[in-house]
Amino acid sequence: MKIFLVIIFLVALLGGAGYAAFETWAGLNDVEISTHGKIALGLGVTITFAFGAGLMFLVFYSSRKGYDVDDQIRAANTRSTDE
Repeated sequence: MKIFLVIIFLVALLGGAGYAAFETWAGLNDVEISTHGKIALGLGVTITFAFGAGLMFLVFYSSRKGYDVDDQIRAANTRSTDE
């Protein structure tokens, strides 16, 4: 039952974010963006996406190659001695 409530909450949150994005987009119809602004916007979106994809790649690469296994073992040992 808990998971069902969490799913409902997340769907409602997604709907609210979608509504806010739509209202913002509709409210900007009268705003003119120059060519330089469009280039800056495109570069910003592209670089942000590439940065996020690169970080996700590093997370999966590190996990697959086992670079963070020592840290996980150390964290588990620390938790078990603290309790």
